[in-house]
Amino acid sequence: MSEVVAGSMQTTRQRIVEAALDLFGARGVDGVSLDDIAAVVGVRKQTLLYWFASKDELVVGVLATAADQLSLVIDAAVRAAPNEPLGRIDAVVCAVFRPAVRRPALLGLVREISRLPTAQADEVASRIRPLIDRATSYMAAEMAAGRLRAGDPALTAALAYATVTGIATEPEALRAVGWQPTRAGLRTLRDELRAYLAAALRP
Repeated sequence: MSEVVAGSMQTTRQRIVEAALDLFGARGVDGVSLDDIAAVVGVRKQTLLYWFASKDELVVGVLATAADQLSLVIDAAVRAAPNEPLGRIDAVVCAVFRPAVRRPALLGLVREISRLPTAQADEVASRIRPLIDRATSYMAAEMAAGRLRAGDPALTAALAYATVTGIATEPEALRAVGWQPTRAGLRTLRDELRAYLAAALRP
């Protein structure tokens, strides 16, 4: 019986996180109240506060969940990719864009990370730091082996990351050149980034 109850509670928590993700991504953290989230989930505000003691705690929980999911997606992409650096990098780019194409609210969620207080932002960043460190180490080894163009692996990884996050944080600059944040627009941007990285990193 206790397992059934625990499973039900976990499902409620997941529903809260999923609803908050969509609302925060679409309207921004400041534009969403706990009452809004509770209404979408179909629970009382008190139920939401049982799982997350404050809105700040919920924000960190949502961002941490998204970061953990991204880590799983990237790990799976790397394992399935060919043992060749350009192929692996291409697979990672596709993996990062795939959730955003299916769920555009994720782009807005990326924007919210830049607005968090430092302590909260650091907590979320700690979830993806191992991925960044692994990517940098991998690129450094491949550059040293001559399988990627020699350069600064940390800066190269940072440029790719800045491109992706810039979609969320600088939408007006992208619109100025005719880009639109639609699924088709995201696919086009993904393909341009893939071609750019392949040309920039090919030895």
